[in-house]
Amino acid sequence: MSLKTTLVYPGIAGRGFESLKQGMDAGWISHGLASLSAAAKAQGFAVDLIDLRALSSWDHFRQVLAERDPDVLGVTMMSVDYNPARQAVAIAKEVNPAIVTVIGGPHVTIALEDSLRIPHVDYLITQEGEITFSKLLQAIATGQRPVERVLRGEPPNLDAIPFADRDLFLEEWRKWGYDLDSPEVPFAQELQPPFATIIAGRGCLYHCTFCKPGEDYLFGRRTRRRSVASVIDEIRLLTERYRLASFMFHDDCLTEDREWVMAFTNAYLAEGFRMPFFCQSRADIIVKHEDMVAQMANAGLRGYFIGFESGSDRVLQFIRKGTTAAQNLEAARICRKYGITIWANYMMGLPTETRDEVMDTVRLMKAIDPDYYSPAFFTPHPGTDLYDYVVEHDLSRITDYDSYRRNPTEPKIKGQDYEFLRWAMAE
Repeated sequence: MSLKTTLVYPGIAGRGFESLKQGMDAGWISHGLASLSAAAKAQGFAVDLIDLRALSSWDHFRQVLAERDPDVLGVTMMSVDYNPARQAVAIAKEVNPAIVTVIGGPHVTIALEDSLRIPHVDYLITQEGEITFSKLLQAIATGQRPVERVLRGEPPNLDAIPFADRDLFLEEWRKWGYDLDSPEVPFAQELQPPFATIIAGRGCLYHCTFCKPGEDYLFGRRTRRRSVASVIDEIRLLTERYRLASFMFHDDCLTEDREWVMAFTNAYLAEGFRMPFFCQSRADIIVKHEDMVAQMANAGLRGYFIGFESGSDRVLQFIRKGTTAAQNLEAARICRKYGITIWANYMMGLPTETRDEVMDTVRLMKAIDPDYYSPAFFTPHPGTDLYDYVVEHDLSRITDYDSYRRNPTEPKIKGQDYEFLRWAMAE
């Protein structure tokens, strides 16, 4: 049996159909699907993609799916993707009742019972899918389909699996008018095309209540990092294939592993690479390891994404951030010292947060004066301790999965004055 598999990226909750190139959420690949594709292709399977962001409507999806006529449909799903993922599966079964439907991604792992309620799903894969999905395809191809619906993913050796299949997205995008000479869309003036995102590891050592323990369910309680040699090899490949000019590490916190970062920057310079890059860090790490910051800047670091979150020490303690307002300010000072752009992530409208504490954050942001402001209304995501807190205290105002977006445009919980919060964000 020559098995044909189509993967679906359903990320239209934010910008909708026909949204390619419109910022990060509509111009970056899904590393999960790109990695699944690479693993499946390495086993000899044919894989293509339907990216809903490139299409015009659900009727368009129906038409394209009928033309592709795959045997297997694989759909990834974060909580915010629940509605379009469900719709895609339903249409697939209408187009071809014999199609084998598979869903995976974060929401399947952190909210399995909720995911099991989606009609027309044949298999659900939890945790990491590269090994398990390929095994499932082999079982389907040989007529030995598993009896159980829920398949637990096996964590792969990150150095053993193929590099992300970026062409899965790029080739599909180009069918629908993507005309940039770049595998992904740059998001900051410091990063010129051709631009790409890279993931060097999975997991996070920290315990922030707005994120954990959901990520631990996905990747385990420790961070698994690729070898420096593996990442250097991927950067070299991207440079040869796409003439890479800049990139971003998409890890949750690349700088949590000082030893790895120091080894990487040494290897990066030894290779003669000079492409600028961004990564995510934390205020306490920047303050504690200024020498590492200096070495990263020398190697090409042009910007940090920093989760400052709040200007209130009480709020920072409440969300188990592990940082202080003073560290936030000092981290910003260190960034300025080394010419590092600051992308400031911060939240307002957290449970128990007072107006005075919101104003602490306003004052913090004015003092830092970041190059890029990235505010959000706190959003209680399933699988996190703060989500449980919100449910326990009957605070949620979220009535639809689309509202799990990290956007500062709609109320998320009870007990907060969102007109005041909008004013504070504009202040």
